[in-house]
Amino acid sequence: MRSPFPRRRTRLLAPLLLTPLLAGCFATGPGGESGEKGENGAGDGSRLRVALAFPPAEQLSPYGADATILSRLGVTEGLTALDADGTAVPALARSWTQPDDRTWEFTLRDDAVFQDGGEVTPAAVATALGHAAGARPQPAALTGVTLTAKAAGERTVRIITGAPDPVLPLRLASPNLGILSGAAYQGDRVDPVGTATGPFELTEVSGATSATLERNDDHWDGRAQAPGIDVRFIADGTARAAALRTGQVDIAEAVPVAQAATLDPETVRETATTRTTNLLLNSDKGVFRDPALRAAARAAVDTGALADGVYEGHADPGAGIYGPAVSWAEERRREPVGRAAAKDPDGTAITLATYDNRPELPEVAQVLKQQLERAGFEVTLDVREYSRIESDALAGTFDAFVLARNSLVDTGDPVAILASDYSCDGGYNLALLCDPSVDRAIADAEGIADTERRRDATMTAEARLLGTDAVIPLVHQRIITGVGTEVREVLLDPYERTLVTTATHR
Repeated sequence: MRSPFPRRRTRLLAPLLLTPLLAGCFATGPGGESGEKGENGAGDGSRLRVALAFPPAEQLSPYGADATILSRLGVTEGLTALDADGTAVPALARSWTQPDDRTWEFTLRDDAVFQDGGEVTPAAVATALGHAAGARPQPAALTGVTLTAKAAGERTVRIITGAPDPVLPLRLASPNLGILSGAAYQGDRVDPVGTATGPFELTEVSGATSATLERNDDHWDGRAQAPGIDVRFIADGTARAAALRTGQVDIAEAVPVAQAATLDPETVRETATTRTTNLLLNSDKGVFRDPALRAAARAAVDTGALADGVYEGHADPGAGIYGPAVSWAEERRREPVGRAAAKDPDGTAITLATYDNRPELPEVAQVLKQQLERAGFEVTLDVREYSRIESDALAGTFDAFVLARNSLVDTGDPVAILASDYSCDGGYNLALLCDPSVDRAIADAEGIADTERRRDATMTAEARLLGTDAVIPLVHQRIITGVGTEVREVLLDPYERTLVTTATHR
């Protein structure tokens, strides 16, 4: 996913290559054949009905977690995209060069237009990236990065970074950096309704309940086969599975492990992903400021019991920030550095929180509660829907938080999650960790372009991070998606950025 490149690169389509993370990363849904096609090769059949696990938490702003809703539904696109091997490939930009180590020039494709009818010009792209760069809180894809963008020709956008950024083309593939028209930026709010470039146009959002999308007939890659998408946001995993089982929806994401057996086996798709479930300990305030108590919590956790029990074998015990899907990580993994000795919790009271959009997490939290109580902690649980708990988690309201996080979702670079989630200035630092030695190790890794050396430095930083016990990897997940038997060409993406494409239809 992260590609180390030489500091100077002048070739077009710079091959931002990181070794394939997964064999057969992307897969289609049942079958693979094309359905009946209408004009211009696009189908004019049934609308797709999709159940998503996470209702919008930030009014569908592209700068936060809602960005993946937009990308998974084919609404937004960036200058680049990731292919199955984690390589940056053309999207709104058809090619790019690197004149020097701080400057990149992206040549836009000629046939891209915004859904409101405007042309995707260098000036429009520069405006969109400028808004993202100035957003607060900072989008996770830009953690630790400063950049300026400007038009540099009829079809060229020049991006200059404050420091050398060898993975910028990967970074620009992030859902956080989808390009919207100028009409999207009104005051403090960013409105993606009708202002994106993807094959499906968001036309209506009913709060946290549903959304309606129509086909964008002017999409640069041709008309989508499905005429539109009707989305239901169903936080309860059992209800999502039931909606698929009873034919109310065609696609249901994040089917609970416990519900998979209730579905027709032909509708169950399991995908290895780069998602890890972690226990994050608040290292800034409360009881877990004490490293010895963090060590006691880590010693209390039995990850094997979680993988085999809660996940029924559909997960691997937590080994680090990067799991088995990141093929190069295990052979480079090092022992955690600087761990404190554990001390007896002796009845220390803590609040453990999580969310129920991912159905296994409340059960994980319940099992953790039992494990921590056996070790001597007194534990109170707080479980809510994600949009109702995120602000408290970011504010450090809880002593401990169970989070399922894709380690490569933000930029495709393994260093990026370290910077965004575990550095002093990280925009998604739920552990509120601010450790100078961890920050130095992350900064060292960020500055390396060579692929193998960057990977080594990433694992050095992981060892420093795990040594703080502010994060305890629990399990590396596999995701179950429910796909109706009549549905074709669903994209089962290990990076969890894409679900519906121009080819998806029923």
